[in-house]
Amino acid sequence: MEAFTQEIQIWLSAVKEDFILNFIKEDRWKFITSGLKNTLLITFCAVLIGVILGIIVAIIRSSYDKTAQDMRKGFKKSVFSALNGICKIYLTVIRGTPVVVQLMIMYYIIFSTSRNSVLVAVLAFGINSGAYVAEIVRSGIMSIDPGQFEAGRSLGFNYIYTMWYIIIPQAFKNILPALANEFIVLLKETSVAGYVTIRDLTMGGNIIRASTYSPFMPLIAVALIYLILVIFFTWLVSKLERRLRNSER
Repeated sequence: MEAFTQEIQIWLSAVKEDFILNFIKEDRWKFITSGLKNTLLITFCAVLIGVILGIIVAIIRSSYDKTAQDMRKGFKKSVFSALNGICKIYLTVIRGTPVVVQLMIMYYIIFSTSRNSVLVAVLAFGINSGAYVAEIVRSGIMSIDPGQFEAGRSLGFNYIYTMWYIIIPQAFKNILPALANEFIVLLKETSVAGYVTIRDLTMGGNIIRASTYSPFMPLIAVALIYLILVIFFTWLVSKLERRLRNSER
């Protein structure tokens, strides 16, 4: 029993020394906190861009699917068809290529003269997220009963107002879990931001690992922080879902 206790004490002492080496010494913990700040900044800004872009694309795609057959041939239908085609190309390209490749193209080619790597990452992840949000929102819009459009028109709303005030709010309730999942996926996808020299959370842990040659503590810390963030945001979404359900009663 005494030998077991001594082994535990030796192990705890080694863990303490490893913790001090990786986080306390030379204030290496600042790599984690500054990386976490960049990760959250990129995620929140990118998801905002993704939601706005996704809603626009989803409205164009779903509107085309619902009204294209009834539209007369002419300039209006040609423009609508062109917009729908552009949206299809956007969805195909973005969903068909890895996000890390898109990030590197944005950083090294499109915005090669920019020194604001965080802004480039926000745009890259936002455009990537918009493609997935678009299909999520489109599925929500298509799931709404067509009678809701007729109800909106009976109230004097045109197509745009009907979509914005009647269809989108109902679709949002249906797709909230999928949108929350997209946000969580985006949060974890930002871990590749280090490919363009951004000191995100993952890069912060990697910098510590390279300095101390002790991979266990910084990498486990990074994994735990991601896990805590995911659990926290999942809890927030579950509370929002309950409120939406209660508001329907």
